[in-house]
Amino acid sequence: MIERVRSLNDRPLNRQGQFVLYWAQMNRRARYNHALAHAIDLANANGTPLLVYEGLTCAYPYANDRLHTFILEGVPDNAQDFRALGAGYLFHLRRRPSDPNNALFLLAERAAAVVTDDYPTFVSTRWNPSAAAKVTCPYWVVDSSCIVPMQKHAKREYAAYTIRPKIHKLLPQYLQPFTMPRLDQVWSGPLPLAELHTEVAAPDIPALVASCEIDHAIPPSLSYRGGAQVAAQHLNHFVTKNLTRYAEGRNEPSEHATSNMSPYLHFGHISALDLALTVRDAALAQNGSADEYLEELIVRRELAFNYARWVERPDTMCNLPDWAKKTLREHSVDPRQPSYTREQFEHAATHDDLWNACQKEMLLRGKIHGYYRMYWGKKIIEWSPTCQHALETMVYLHDRYALDGRDPNTYTNILWCFGLHDRPWNERPVFGQIRWMSLDGMKRKTDVSAYLKEIEFLERTGKDPFRLP
Repeated sequence: MIERVRSLNDRPLNRQGQFVLYWAQMNRRARYNHALAHAIDLANANGTPLLVYEGLTCAYPYANDRLHTFILEGVPDNAQDFRALGAGYLFHLRRRPSDPNNALFLLAERAAAVVTDDYPTFVSTRWNPSAAAKVTCPYWVVDSSCIVPMQKHAKREYAAYTIRPKIHKLLPQYLQPFTMPRLDQVWSGPLPLAELHTEVAAPDIPALVASCEIDHAIPPSLSYRGGAQVAAQHLNHFVTKNLTRYAEGRNEPSEHATSNMSPYLHFGHISALDLALTVRDAALAQNGSADEYLEELIVRRELAFNYARWVERPDTMCNLPDWAKKTLREHSVDPRQPSYTREQFEHAATHDDLWNACQKEMLLRGKIHGYYRMYWGKKIIEWSPTCQHALETMVYLHDRYALDGRDPNTYTNILWCFGLHDRPWNERPVFGQIRWMSLDGMKRKTDVSAYLKEIEFLERTGKDPFRLP
């Protein structure tokens, strides 16, 4: 466990603390949660109960109905699961920017120590150092996102081929079942600062979202509901229906052979370790292989976390390899024809029906199939005035609409379109030696017609026949 834990300040333990506080910031779950386990161990060692704090503010970037709804849908599961562990659970919904933004600090004043999630992107990269400097007790961050802890990699890796052998060497140690420790002291009595607590029941979520001063123009996803129970349903559906056909069908969107776990991994409703063990064991039981899926889940995903951990700004082109920066610079004056504005991209108003359908999938589902997302990104480069415009458009669209946006995987996948973690290819206009993708190639390799019909049905009916019940 120690290689997952970092102290962000040098404060002494608050011996008068009433509890250890776990702030469920990015890994919002009670299962396979190393940060929660560390908080339980601290509580047991110091003879205190554990309080879990989960918050949702109106002030995070691009706060909207889609993201709020998905997070709130996970709260009833978390309330039940954390309380079943014997912890107290306080959920605070900050509805207006004018409301106080000090719930964490008020709770920290009463805590022996604070434990939260170590996450290399989004607001936690700013929040954690800032909060650690302000609290008067120890502030620990714990990596519960990666199977092999981020700290086991002492530098930024160049590509999958450099990190893969290092991960495979360590997997026997870390790809192991993880049992949450038990709390010695079960929470009893009222919650501290109970006036901050918001009870969340599924029927109340639309009204709670409507009460918040956020962007109400982005509706909830047609396809994905949040929470640990729904994440488990998606996982069960994948291992029973799709795992045996994943390797062959993963790049064919109309096959629906993927796991659709990226939103649940991003919001921490399921653990990558839990997911990997379940898929591995299911493949063994089926006398099959999960190698292709585990390559994506472990090697590729943890390469993304390694990238985000070691760069200051993971959403900028300054982190591209030298060959990519050079070739894009040399082709920066190449004419772009056609050239679209961000608003045209956002509203799926290009000449390309497949690209428009990909963008509409983002608008409706909050997620684009991974293979078509590569095509989506490459064409934004081809049709933007500059590469910088293209990058900003891709980041903006993911940050605002995607349930799996604002994530190390998101930024890595976007910058892969510009050459990150890739190699030089044959030179061509605009792209230089960056890999290019064509509509004809998509038509040869995938059933574009079936995908267009599916997205048209989503848009026309507002219903997704592939949504799990």
